[in-house]
Amino acid sequence: MTLSHQLLAAGLDLGYGDRKIVSALDLTVPPGKLTVIVGANACGKSTLLRGLARLLAPSRGAVYLDGKPIHQMPTRDVATVLGVLPQSPVAPDAIVVADLVGRGRYPHQGWFRRWTPEDDAAVAEALAATDTAELADRPVDELSGGQRQRVWIAMALAQQTDLLLLDEPTTFLDINHQVEVLDLLTDLVRNRGRTVVVVLHDLNLACRYADHIVAMKSGTIVAEGRPADVMTEAVVANVFGMASRIVLDPISDTPLILPIGRHHVEMAVTGERVV
Repeated sequence: MTLSHQLLAAGLDLGYGDRKIVSALDLTVPPGKLTVIVGANACGKSTLLRGLARLLAPSRGAVYLDGKPIHQMPTRDVATVLGVLPQSPVAPDAIVVADLVGRGRYPHQGWFRRWTPEDDAAVAEALAATDTAELADRPVDELSGGQRQRVWIAMALAQQTDLLLLDEPTTFLDINHQVEVLDLLTDLVRNRGRTVVVVLHDLNLACRYADHIVAMKSGTIVAEGRPADVMTEAVVANVFGMASRIVLDPISDTPLILPIGRHHVEMAVTGERVV
């Protein structure tokens, strides 16, 4: 099942003060798909996500949610449709895990609506999905970086929105939990018709999990589409300034990027091992 909510940016300029980061950017987020944004550091990935999430107002252009300018919509109306996990979120002092995850239910709480069994079920499901149920009674500030990251993801999941935007959700996670988180996001897309947008640094995980990949450089989109169509050696060189070889991932049949590095250039050219 694919849900009908639409998110797009048109002629978008974003920045901080006089410093423009994203310029004249157009993007339509494919509904019911997992979109991954990639690019070198400081290329505008997180800034774009903040603009899409209504956390940063554009200086020009607009972001539209279901045809309405998102920055003009009431906060609660946006929050019931679109969930966000920004970079480096900060938890209130002394809050425990279950209470933090429960805050994901706030958009569903009307002025007179009390906490319900449905809210309990949403929180429990989010804790179980992120393998954090055993942490429910622990203060968030006592957790490791990886544990805290999974708790923040649980809070975003508890919001149960049709659109979910996450900025580097695999930060601080070991490889096992990185894969688990991306598997979970894939399940939300394939089994529940959610639309998910993720900023990732790991190109190979991005290629393996993305339905739609967006490659950015200097605040603009260089290429977008299916990973097999977008992630070429020329695009990698353009976006990351890195020579590479691309082969087929034997697990997923998606592009697998192999960085060459300056110590292996001769071997890449001649096929002979350099010692």
